[in-house]
Amino acid sequence: MSRSGTITIKDVAREASVSVATVSRALNGHHNVAPDVRQIVLETAQRLRYQPHAAARSLSSRSTQTIGVVLPDLYGEFFSELIRGIDGVARERRKHLLVSSYHGAQEEQGAALRAMRGRVDGLLVLSPYADQPGFLTDNLPAGLPAVLINTHLPDEAYPVLNVDNHGGAVAMVKHLVAAGHRRVAFIAGPEGNFDAAERLRGYQDALAELLPDVAPQVLSGNFDEASGMEAGTALLQAKTRPDAVFAANDMMALGCLFALNEAGLRVPEDIALAGFDDVPVARFVHPTLTTMRISIAELGANALQRLLQDIDAKGQPLPAPEPLVPELVVRSSAPATKG
Repeated sequence: MSRSGTITIKDVAREASVSVATVSRALNGHHNVAPDVRQIVLETAQRLRYQPHAAARSLSSRSTQTIGVVLPDLYGEFFSELIRGIDGVARERRKHLLVSSYHGAQEEQGAALRAMRGRVDGLLVLSPYADQPGFLTDNLPAGLPAVLINTHLPDEAYPVLNVDNHGGAVAMVKHLVAAGHRRVAFIAGPEGNFDAAERLRGYQDALAELLPDVAPQVLSGNFDEASGMEAGTALLQAKTRPDAVFAANDMMALGCLFALNEAGLRVPEDIALAGFDDVPVARFVHPTLTTMRISIAELGANALQRLLQDIDAKGQPLPAPEPLVPELVVRSSAPATKG
């Protein structure tokens, strides 16, 4: 124990009968420590109530042990699941998270990114503006490792973790057509959103391939329940009602389901319904929702794992990340056979 009475890393090392370097590696989540040794170190540190001095550690290692996360919003199941996956890896690697949202305004997100300068060791960014010229170079701190989520970067300046949204949408349309549906309407996501654009493209491509004589029926949406309900209401007023509706995300599908129920239509007997994402509530509504499952938490976990790899690589190039492939989940709202 030091003269001030504060427990130091040397005290932990002495009590655990290991070196100071081993204590440091174990407490910082490095993998080159045997599991039994790590357990002894963690138990010793907890018993002694050792608390690393974050400021001193930052000065000595030039590391903040903090990861910045900048998202469009923090509301909704998608973002809560994404943060859950990121947080799981952060806890495992003993990293802190500094989370910010910008609520859809480009200048606010730029300010959020600039505010991370000097506070974090790396950044996870989900932004609809990432592909706009100058946005990243103007706002991301130079030399700071960053991983982008669900976006398109033509110049591949940063690693990007994407979902195969196009392939997932194609798979859903194929499922609906194979079940016997011929008039498949689509509720699109917001303009300028990469996920929404890819899912719309998948719907259009699949429809052109499978039903070339059928015109696409696309309604606008905003990835929320209200816009799904409005789209469902509009479909009910159309001259030709579709026999299946594919919403670009589950929340719009649930809003559409509400509109269909209010109108007295039966799902799937009168009209089939499908979504995308497989948010937790999708399996608890009636009827349960057919959807494309994305492990959103896994997407967040993979993004942080890749970012930590980039930080450890210290500028050395790494292979491009593989996209996350959605899985078709068939439930009662759009079964394999047309009702």
